Amino acid sequence: MLSFPSLGRPPGPRKPSRDLEGRLLALLLLFPAALPARDWPEFRGPTGQGIAAGSDLPIEWSAEKNVIWKVPVPGHGWSSPVAGGGRIYLTSGIGEGASAPSLQTLCFDSATGKLLWSTEVFSPSETSAGPLHKKNSPASPTPILTDQRLFVHFGPHGTACLDLAGRILWRNRDLGYNPVHGAGGSPALVGNRLIFTADGARDPAVVALEADSGRLAWKTARTVVPKQPFSFSTPLLITVSGRAQLVAPGSGAVVAYDPEDGRELWHVRYGTGYSVIPRPIHAHGLVFIASGFMKPDLLAVRPDGVGDVTDSHVAWRTSRNAPLTPSLVAVGDEVYAVSDPGIATCFDARTGKVHWEERVEPNHSASPLAAGGRLYFQSEAGITTVVRAGPKFERLAVNRLGERTFASIAVTGTHLLIRSEHHLFRIGASAGE
Repeated sequence: MLSFPSLGRPPGPRKPSRDLEGRLLALLLLFPAALPARDWPEFRGPTGQGIAAGSDLPIEWSAEKNVIWKVPVPGHGWSSPVAGGGRIYLTSGIGEGASAPSLQTLCFDSATGKLLWSTEVFSPSETSAGPLHKKNSPASPTPILTDQRLFVHFGPHGTACLDLAGRILWRNRDLGYNPVHGAGGSPALVGNRLIFTADGARDPAVVALEADSGRLAWKTARTVVPKQPFSFSTPLLITVSGRAQLVAPGSGAVVAYDPEDGRELWHVRYGTGYSVIPRPIHAHGLVFIASGFMKPDLLAVRPDGVGDVTDSHVAWRTSRNAPLTPSLVAVGDEVYAVSDPGIATCFDARTGKVHWEERVEPNHSASPLAAGGRLYFQSEAGITTVVRAGPKFERLAVNRLGERTFASIAVTGTHLLIRSEHHLFRIGASAGE
């Protein structure tokens, strides 16, 4: 069901023409609607790869120390915060039944933490679903923020676009599917395409909606379908030789698509891996992905092939401490991973050589953050280990909030935004931006 409130159809970005797809299009796609560089517009930040600009983020904090403010967040959700224009946005499932909550979007004032507005996007009568995985929530996908719009996604329940005053501009409920464990992957905004994976129990696919209307732009079925087809990864836009590619891992294979029309460009098979969660990263001309359950591998893939490039374009592959849930992060010549049990590993990006592997806190689901030559590894218990980036391990701090945290850390100005099970924290050494 595609629905439009009385506000009518909002103005949207112009559809990119095929002859302008090169480098100019790729730059426009990478940074939605030219938000200031200090903002955090999507899952894992401005590049979608967990990297924050600047070197002045806090290193030490606790439940009391360096907490600028702490405010309660109603309901339950593990979507990560997005921030821009002095506002912070989250999604949450509010209500008694976890399988049929009111799915809402929340807006907080960045300076004070005050809840400015909340909008019900999908009512309980629209959200009945099967049971969630114990680590999932009714609102796990992270929104996407532009200078005028906020896109929210709730997997099979639907997708919507709001203005920044909280008014719904469009909703799409036409793409229901069985996600098995609840919604997980966040969308990616690529020009006038809002793209997400719909890898359910049957007929897994990648879907693109028109960002200005919510109408279906394209839907491409997965060509590699193992026995367990469900997965939860978030696509990543990259450019290769000036051309845009959307890299979308799924069960059994990672696939690159043309974001304009959904045409498959290349894929790499990785066996029976399923329930793939980590978002890819792109560095040193390689795409780094993790292959999912039951035993994950970490693969470095050259993204310049065509068709099935399994046997020709895998630069290196290892199962050593590969993550099932957290994404990877690249800084300089190294790629860093933290396994779900809590082993952090530093790999040489080009060769896969292990520089170090060290135990941090146990049980990780959030993706790591890189900023100012430091890495932030946040555990499910709300304990963040800060280490220095580089081929030699150096632990800088261990910070304890005292609440569960599955959402990934976001950044606003010189401060961290951390969503816990019940609160939103703004962490910094001072109240200024």
